[in-house]
Amino acid sequence: MTELFTVVPPSEAFRTFLRALAPLKETETIQVRFAAGRVAAGDLPAPAALPGFSRSTMDGYAVRSADTIGASESAPAYLRLVGEVRMGTVPDRRLQPGEALRIHTGAMLPPGADGVVMIEETTLSGEEVEVLASIAPGENVFGAEEDAAPGETVVTAGKRLRPADLGALCALGIGTIGVVRRPRIAVLSTGDEIVPPETVPQPGQIRDVNAQTISTIVEEAGGSAQAHGIVRDDESLLEAAVRRALEQADGLVLSAGSSVSSRDLTARVVDRLGSPGILVHGVALWPGKPTILAVCGGKPVVGLPGNPMSALVVAWRFVRPLVRFLGGERVSDDGFDDVLAEAELTHNVPSKAGREDYFPAVLRRVDGVLQATPIYAKSSSIVSLARANGMILVPLDYGGLGAGSRVKVVPL
Repeated sequence: MTELFTVVPPSEAFRTFLRALAPLKETETIQVRFAAGRVAAGDLPAPAALPGFSRSTMDGYAVRSADTIGASESAPAYLRLVGEVRMGTVPDRRLQPGEALRIHTGAMLPPGADGVVMIEETTLSGEEVEVLASIAPGENVFGAEEDAAPGETVVTAGKRLRPADLGALCALGIGTIGVVRRPRIAVLSTGDEIVPPETVPQPGQIRDVNAQTISTIVEEAGGSAQAHGIVRDDESLLEAAVRRALEQADGLVLSAGSSVSSRDLTARVVDRLGSPGILVHGVALWPGKPTILAVCGGKPVVGLPGNPMSALVVAWRFVRPLVRFLGGERVSDDGFDDVLAEAELTHNVPSKAGREDYFPAVLRRVDGVLQATPIYAKSSSIVSLARANGMILVPLDYGGLGAGSRVKVVPL
């Protein structure tokens, strides 16, 4: 077993973790209307061109651009109005030189036309259109295949589907899509002092906070959290519970007590679950130093500290990208991806070089500048953390940050 508190930098710890894992292979086909937030199982090509025909992007007149060369307010071009292109219909004639057809936004461009003059740049007198500005070929036109050509990849494998992706699929007439099955993550709390949230704690007892916060992070990352309750600090009971939980899931997250003895208990049990066992025990992270990262029989196991803030930080730092990776998403090997923003620090933040620190903070925009005000709270605090809407990141090699400096923040 890895020696306790032989700490590893967080990014290195996550890389070690990922190298021992593989994404899930199981997929399912679902209706596009239920696919928001799901991860595409494969590349999806466009079955046809989009839009499929050239159409106007403005209300105005369909024309031959050559007929407008040199047109201006002082020297207009004059075209003969020969009809109108109605919405949802196919034009019934080809535009000839010197002619114009009234057209509306979204209507099909008639044959012979290669542009649209905006109505604001014209004057209509009877059947004569006075054009007050020249246009270039293709101006104010959305060309056929301009959005997507047949066979062009519309959605790539590993992409989490957003509203725009689903809209594109609907535009192409795609009603179903293959997605990766949601990773099932078992969540288990341990500790003699822990009771369910709905229970009135007796003296010396505390309600289980971590199961809910961890489950929420799992769900937001695209996984399916499975509650496995609370287990006392008994080695045989704990081993039976974690084996049962891991059998029913794709991964396991358990929060242990804060004492050294309970951490040792968790580590001993986890290391017996299967090879290769514990990969990392101790991360250069605050809060969250006594973190366990293990792979047992091909399934990930994450052991979190018991303090609520520590558990939340570690779950965000490791569990969140782990769930995304298992679910088929492309995840950067440091686990950060694009979740960091930059803000101006309003107060000093203390730290020790050699560890990655997180401080809860209130993020607000003042005169167009994003500012971060730290909340100084202990790792057992959860209400203080609930008041925060972000976290300040202090990198490994910094011995604190000064007020006014630009810092990396994690919006929550």
